[in-house]
Amino acid sequence: MTSRRFSQAISEGDGISVIVPVGDLESARLAEEQRAEGLIVWNQLPGLREAVSLPVLWRAEGPLEQARDCGADACLLVVERLGDDEGALERAQAEVSGLGLEPVVDVQDAEELELALERIDPELFLLSPRAAENGQAAHERVLELLTDVPAGKLAIADLAGVVRAEVDELERAGVDAVVVAAGNVTELVGAAPPEV
Repeated sequence: MTSRRFSQAISEGDGISVIVPVGDLESARLAEEQRAEGLIVWNQLPGLREAVSLPVLWRAEGPLEQARDCGADACLLVVERLGDDEGALERAQAEVSGLGLEPVVDVQDAEELELALERIDPELFLLSPRAAENGQAAHERVLELLTDVPAGKLAIADLAGVVRAEVDELERAGVDAVVVAAGNVTELVGAAPPEV
């Protein structure tokens, strides 16, 4: 059975969720202290599950078993890499689900989004600004992509260099989560909860 920890973390609660890429345990702990709601990893981080309680998205290439072995809850499937090979996207989704992980599907344009919806109908999308046109701001590209995401699906904006005003704009448009650079979390999640 597939875990839903990652999608639950970004769909529950108030406002837009912040997800932070981390490369070591200290960065992971710091992100959790600063109230990130999820982590992204590219490599094995022994002790990660003991260090933090946040859900983890595996974003590395290579054998998908590594995602499970590192304690990830979700795994990234990139349509740009898998979409041209007939059946590759379906096989990757089946493998991810078979490992008990949630698939998060990376798309960079409306064609990739449509292809993913037709072939595997995922719940979670990572909206990438890689295909932004000259002069188009990355968050504007994500907002453009968001218009093609069907209601009921979860959208994550892949925008490490985002600022608070852009986060507010993404939230108003209906983006569920945003990827931000480590150390940039506190200023983007809003005011700290009151001390009780």
